[in-house]
Parts: sequence; C-alpha cells; structure tokens
Amino acid sequence: MSNIKPSLAKGTRDFSPQEMVKRNFIFDTVKTVFKKYGYAEIQTPSMENLSTLTGKYGDEGDKLIFKILNSGDYLAKVKPDLLTNANSNAILPSISEKALRYDLTVPFARYVVMHQNDISLPFKRFQVQPVWRADRPQKGRYREFYQCDVDVVGSDSLLNEAEFILIYQEALTGLGLKNFTIKINNRKILSGIAEVVGKPELIIDMTVAIDKLDKIGLDGVVKELLERGFTDADIERLKPVILLQGSNTEKLESLKKVLSASAAGLKGIEEIETVFDYVNSMLKAEPAIKPDVELDITLARGLNYYTGCIFEVKTNEVAMGSIGGGGRYDDLTGMFGLKGLTGVGVSFGADRIYDVLQELNLFPESTVAGTKVLISNFDKEAEEYALPVLQQLRSANIAAELYPSSAKLKKQMSYADDKHIPYMMLIGSDEMESGMLTLKDMQSGQQQKLTAESIVEFLKKD
Repeated sequence: MSNIKPSLAKGTRDFSPQEMVKRNFIFDTVKTVFKKYGYAEIQTPSMENLSTLTGKYGDEGDKLIFKILNSGDYLAKVKPDLLTNANSNAILPSISEKALRYDLTVPFARYVVMHQNDISLPFKRFQVQPVWRADRPQKGRYREFYQCDVDVVGSDSLLNEAEFILIYQEALTGLGLKNFTIKINNRKILSGIAEVVGKPELIIDMTVAIDKLDKIGLDGVVKELLERGFTDADIERLKPVILLQGSNTEKLESLKKVLSASAAGLKGIEEIETVFDYVNSMLKAEPAIKPDVELDITLARGLNYYTGCIFEVKTNEVAMGSIGGGGRYDDLTGMFGLKGLTGVGVSFGADRIYDVLQELNLFPESTVAGTKVLISNFDKEAEEYALPVLQQLRSANIAAELYPSSAKLKKQMSYADDKHIPYMMLIGSDEMESGMLTLKDMQSGQQQKLTAESIVEFLKKD
C-alpha cells in the first residue's frame, strides 16, 4: 500500500492549541454578553434534511449547499434512463436526502417550528457553530467556518434592536476593540426613497448601486443607476439622499422632508428614532458609554430578506469588511408553515474579529497561557516525590504537568519553552531531602526555594 500524503480538504483548516485558546476567548466573551441579555444557547445538527435547506437561499445559494450521498449503494434506486442522461440534478433526489447546514438561520427557523409547544415567546437564542458552503476557497473565504448568531423571535418591540446595539458595544469593547462604528438603516426608509422617486419596483437596483458609494464614488453610482433604469430626473431627486450628511438627528430631519409623501418611509424614520430613544434611556445611568451609532442610508444588507432595521458593524482600526451585521425579518418561520412570527437578529464575524485582534495584538496574555508550571523528572525517586505535589497544584486549580519520563534538564526546559510554560519546578535529591523545592521563572531565569505549599500560594496569586 502506497503512503498517502496527508492533506486538508480545500477551504478547511486546522486550529492549533494557541489558536483555539484565542478563538475560545472570542466565543466566551460574546457568549457571556448574550447570556447577560437573556439569550440562551441552542445547538442544531451539522446535517439537515436537504428539503429543509433547498429553496431558502435562492438559486445561487442552493448550488453552494454541500449534499451528502445516501449511505450504501446510493445509485441502486436511480432509474436507468436518468443515469444514461448523466444529469446530476435529475438524479439528486434519488441519491441525496441530507446536506450540511449552510447557515444557522434556517435551522433556527426549523427548530422554532418543531419546538413551538415547548418554547416561550419571545424566544431568545444564540448559536455558535460551524456552517459549510461549497464556495470557491480564497483568502478569508472558507468552505467551513463558524457563525455566531443571536436572535429573538415572537417580539416586534424595538427594544430588541436597541439591545443589539448595546450587545455589540459591550462584546466588542470586552474583546479590546476601541474604535468601531455600528451602522443602522431601515428597509422601510429605502422603500420610501424608491417610492418617492417613482420606481418602487427598482428598489433592489437602487440599493445595490448606492451601497457602492464608498467604493466607486458618486459618479460611479450615477452611471450604475442610469444603467439600471433610472433617469437623470430620478437621480437629481436621489442625490440629496445619497449624499446625506450631518449628525443622526440632522439626517433624520432631512429624510422627513424628502419622504414626507411616503407612509412607509416615515414609519422607517420613526422606528430608527425609537431605537435611538431606547439606547439613550438605557445609558442614562452610564454616561461614559457612548456607542458610535451611525445612520447610514447606503446600508442595504440582504434587502430581500430584511423588513425593518438593518445593522452592520465596521472596525475603524484595521482595513477590514464588516465584522458583524443583521436586522429585522418578518415571517422567518413562514417557510415551514408557521406564519406571522417576526424576529430580529445579528451575528458576529468571529473569523474577521480574530484577524482584527491578531493584527492589533489585542489578545490578552492569559489567552496564550496553558500549563502554568512544569515539574521536572530526573529519575524514578524524583517522579514518586513529585506525584502528590502535582496533585496538590491541580487541586488548587493550577494547570500543571509532570514531565512524563526522566530526561536531561535541557530537554525538559526546551519542552517548557516550546509550550510557553512560565514556571518550572525542579526536584532533585537536595530538594527531596530539605523539602524546599526550586521554582524557576522561565522568562527571567530567577530561582527561589520554597515549600510545595508556598509554591501553590505563589502560583495562585501570579
């Protein structure tokens, strides 16, 4: 049998112990904030029935779903004429009944419908799990990646939207980020703009174009709008909206004038104002907390999906796309027959946040720490002496290792350095005789003689 060279499936990656500690720092930080706001964790299976996922993400999304072949002889049930035509779409229903989940939102909708008699509404859940997409792998884009979603269904209160602003503020600040902007918009405002211009049917075309203002500038946006069916007169009406300036209050006042003839547009403005009022009321007792929230009329995330407020978060410290986003959606569960349940949710881009923290060197020292002290092992007698000391350290919740076999000191110290273990406890014949053990600081090289009890106390405080 030839030796097969080990390799990873394209678009996937391994995470080293050091990377896992950092990733868990991100997940633990955001989970703590979610729980504080009353959200509870659920998990759903990695695989779903293919029928659950198909048709929920549009034609392009359907192509990116990883299908799982039926077990056994999966071609046995395929009609022979389908095989001769060699049409994979035609035989798919016969050979695949399951698929890897594409996102966490559709499985969440399925969960709510299946458990509607067991859950209390509003239902507040968060989920941190991997998803899979048969996308073309490239820098920053993987076929397996983690999503970090937090949603509430069964409540149309805008208090939820306001709390998501505070969740972003608290979680990202807790991760060490100092300069980030939480952008907000409302689908109803965008509908109102399209309505006032007289092109409600072109709302998607309009938002796709103005969403590129940062990248292609006003001239580029105008050119694209003309190509998409807008006239020069339409564009003159749109310009004051596209180039909206000033504070959030000034922007809202300008929009009230522009959208005075649109009931939907005015409703969107009212919703944004209500969210801002909730945030201000909650922060009255904490004036030091000032989230950078910006009304951004060009924000149009997943427009055919969202129905109310839309969010996007950008860091201003590193050149990076959005590190979070979401919004209000009506009828999430309608796809599974449970009508009329409104919901709102946001997600954190854990992989992008990791890259930002790495670039800014914001991971705390403690996230690198694993084992705190390594006990030397010179011979059978020293090993015997060290075992109860090892247990003493672990009972005091100090991460400790005993080098597993007798070896030269240099080899043991090299192991400690490779694992970034900050302390080494040396136990030789002198130490065993006197009961005074040598504790070596691996960074400074300083050594001190202490009893096992004193070492435990010292390491607990350090």
